[in-house]
Amino acid sequence: MNESWVTVVGNAATRPDFWETAAGVAVARFRLAVTVRRWDRGRDAWADAYTSFYTVWTWRTLAANVAGSVSLGEPLVVHGTLRVREREWDRERERERDRPLQGEGGGAAAGPVPAVDSGGGPNQPRRWVIAEIDAMAVGHDLTRGTSAFRRVSQAKPLLNAPTGATSP
Repeated sequence: MNESWVTVVGNAATRPDFWETAAGVAVARFRLAVTVRRWDRGRDAWADAYTSFYTVWTWRTLAANVAGSVSLGEPLVVHGTLRVREREWDRERERERDRPLQGEGGGAAAGPVPAVDSGGGPNQPRRWVIAEIDAMAVGHDLTRGTSAFRRVSQAKPLLNAPTGATSP
């Protein structure tokens, strides 16, 4: 299956949530706000257009580093794979579930994807579309400020006992 790789520039809209799975895998998740800017010829200045929100997922070492490095409102660059899903709230069963989108095995039976949240009527399920990024890299946007890098050292066992002698 082909994946859509994206690089997105925006601001952290939430603080990262960090936890470990039952298997001990570190996971961090946060929301990223991306506002489109356009040149307004009439005002001769940049103007903000609409804002899109993405849920960014990070795993393992990246998750731990994101949790220790990212704060609310900071400008970020995120690179990873894009996943767009339609979610549905089943009013009868009072639970949330995924719905397949067209092109993801749903075909024409999945129906069109609404552009906005569909509250539906009293007997209709509530549906919305979410965009998620499985991040491979997350960093501060250095066009908007400076950042200090701190390397994280992994504790590794010594293979040879130290002799006290120094190498030339």
